[in-house]
Amino acid sequence: MAKEIREIEDLPGVGPQSADKLMKAGYRTLESIAVATPAELMEVAELGEATAMKIIRAARDALQMGFESADVLAEKRKNVGRLTTGSKALDELIGGGIETMSITELYGKFASSKTQWCFQTAVTVQLPKQNGGLEGNCLWIDTENSFRPERIEAIAKRFGLEPKQVLKNIYVARAYNSDHQVLLAEKSEEIIREKNIKLLIVDSLTSHFRAEFIGRGTIAERQQRLNKHMHTLQKIAELNNLVVLVTNQVMQRPDVLFGDPTAPIGGEIVGHASKTRIYLRKGKDDLRIAKLVDSPCLPDGEAVYRVTERGIEDVKESVKEKD
Repeated sequence: MAKEIREIEDLPGVGPQSADKLMKAGYRTLESIAVATPAELMEVAELGEATAMKIIRAARDALQMGFESADVLAEKRKNVGRLTTGSKALDELIGGGIETMSITELYGKFASSKTQWCFQTAVTVQLPKQNGGLEGNCLWIDTENSFRPERIEAIAKRFGLEPKQVLKNIYVARAYNSDHQVLLAEKSEEIIREKNIKLLIVDSLTSHFRAEFIGRGTIAERQQRLNKHMHTLQKIAELNNLVVLVTNQVMQRPDVLFGDPTAPIGGEIVGHASKTRIYLRKGKDDLRIAKLVDSPCLPDGEAVYRVTERGIEDVKESVKEKD
């Protein structure tokens, strides 16, 4: 009778030494093995290609990864959580909040409030579920040195939370180049489980890639590395049922003669990996406009909101505060 596979050590071809190497590299569950590529396992555990493929195939068989009827998938979708933005208008725009198990991308020009969304959600993720939170903590990969603790403190007070405790629940790492950024994402699995992380922020996703890969001759390599990075983030979101929120820079397309020439960096690679894409732009004074550009199940739309010292607020709510 074949041995039932429950843990990594039960997989055929995985001995104690290989299991130790896999776990140290972040492959701690059958799910993480099942969604890996042979090249990944060959690199971290020094396995042969045939052995790596055998291990992955056994993990997939044990988890019964294959075709499923749509009603089973509908039942699984009930596990998807929603994280409030702190604005009713924005939550309505995106179907009740930012969803877990997928990547949500925010893109826009300078001062369009991309990082303000990050500050706000780093606080709201700590709220009780009945208040729109996920009762979890935040992991923040900062590529532009834009994290400001004092902004977190101001927003925490608005939601009735203790500022110092909120700061303790946000884990920030400064990424100094694209290699460091990629490494931080790949090595985040351990802290995600240890610290009950329910929100992973990358602010900004493409700034290092844009600065380091200059000229047409480097585009292919840049896109390949960016593609791998996006797949890592997607895998993290799905396996840990958390929100991945990334901000993205923009460029002006010279070939667009009519309409808005603003386009996000990263091309189709980022576009396909991001399940929800939101275009942010600045309005008059403290007004901002969010446009839902792409979603698997929601119609396009727009919402207007304000950015105040209290964070992101609905226009009506902000007016009441002034009155």
